[in-house]
Amino acid sequence: MKQSAGKVIDILVVEDNPGDARLIKEVLNENKIFSSIYLVKDGVEAMEFLYNKGKYKTVPKPDLIILDLNLPRKDGREVLSEIKNDISLQHIPIVIMTISQAEEDILKSYNLHANCYISKPIDLNQFVKIIRSIEDFWFSVVKLPPKNTDWIKVYTGTEKQGSKRMTDKKG
Repeated sequence: MKQSAGKVIDILVVEDNPGDARLIKEVLNENKIFSSIYLVKDGVEAMEFLYNKGKYKTVPKPDLIILDLNLPRKDGREVLSEIKNDISLQHIPIVIMTISQAEEDILKSYNLHANCYISKPIDLNQFVKIIRSIEDFWFSVVKLPPKNTDWIKVYTGTEKQGSKRMTDKKG
């Protein structure tokens, strides 16, 4: 195991394709990282999860989000924008993993502060290889922010203010 002993990595997968969601979960579960994987199927459900609403009242904040762009009810672009504009969520890394290879989607995702953009391959072996690469990079190489978000108050000099960005603070 590459992560520090006992550290659970919480991953939120926002994917409406059941086959892709199942494969992502299987690949992440078979490897060396001690993780909990949560699956949601649309953007509305993703935001309920992140704000601990309804059936997601007791779930932890994820350490990483794997987000599809083309989702029902609330588009992945809207979800990305909402997360990155909320001071209590914006620190969570977001990997866009979508079928789209459109330059417009790539540019818009990065402009909305996605941490990376991956086009889903059609080939099963390539798909598995990409999931393993995501896992290796984000959980073996990258140092993730702490789970406790009390540091936000210290960093910004303010209390959490819902959907305010750090750049929006006054003073």
